[in-house]
Amino acid sequence: MAILVIAEHDNKALNAATLNVVAAAQKIGGEVAVLVVGSGAQAVADQAAQVAGASKVLLADDAVYANQLAENVAKLVAQVAQGYSHVLAASTTSGKNVLPRAAALLDVSMITDIIAVESANTFKRPIYAGNAIATVESSESIVVGTVRGTAFDPVAATGGSAAVEAVATTGDAGVSTFINEEIVKSERPELAAARIVVSGGRGVGSGENYHTILDPLADKLGAAQGASRAAVDAGFVPNDMQVGQTGKIVAPDLYIAVGISGAIQHLAGMKDSKVIVAINKDEEAPINAVADYWLVGDLNTVVPELVSKI
Repeated sequence: MAILVIAEHDNKALNAATLNVVAAAQKIGGEVAVLVVGSGAQAVADQAAQVAGASKVLLADDAVYANQLAENVAKLVAQVAQGYSHVLAASTTSGKNVLPRAAALLDVSMITDIIAVESANTFKRPIYAGNAIATVESSESIVVGTVRGTAFDPVAATGGSAAVEAVATTGDAGVSTFINEEIVKSERPELAAARIVVSGGRGVGSGENYHTILDPLADKLGAAQGASRAAVDAGFVPNDMQVGQTGKIVAPDLYIAVGISGAIQHLAGMKDSKVIVAINKDEEAPINAVADYWLVGDLNTVVPELVSKI
């Protein structure tokens, strides 16, 4: 078996989520090739070559992939995938954007959110917002799947010595055009990979209060910041901070939920956290059922006092 892992990157550095996907690929067995698609991405390929477990790195470097439009990348993935038994990518915004398109071009069904590998064609994935785990067996000629990174410990980023090979590009698919992007700069850790996450919900009251109350706590802990869908929909914070079934899946060492009631969609995105702390004025809030510690009280009083004690 030969497994193709789609690298996630920004044309400068390899995203840590790729290491989790390689770990999942190793559980399947066989040689693992990492495909880097980008423009001016030689540095990314060199990093991928050092990843433990990678047998080779395929580099598709072309200006057409500068912004990694899903239609263009999927076209290339479908071409390269012909020589592989499995194609895997991280279950991130990027992975979930590219891989379904590639699967359609390959005319195969795909498996999403893989959390465990049973065999080369049998996997486990959560359904019903994580309330049940389905065991899925694929009979496709090429198994295409996204991997939930929080379910697999990452392989080492160094120690490997894979060769880097250039692959032929497939050009512009001609169905989409890059217009512009707005990147939010932050000195905080990246949400999906952070060891500590501080999240706020509708209970914080407003966007201004979110930052007034939670920023000092996140600063003290060196934490990433997240939010519930209710807080995002209310406009308190941007949607890239959303944690949950329709947001980002996180599993930090410590998750602090402030003013979050704990709708099942939110719990699906954070209940695998090692330690969960809930601060909420409602002692019957559903999040208390999954919290290791919960504090019933007014967050406007409790959180500043907590910050003063740290």
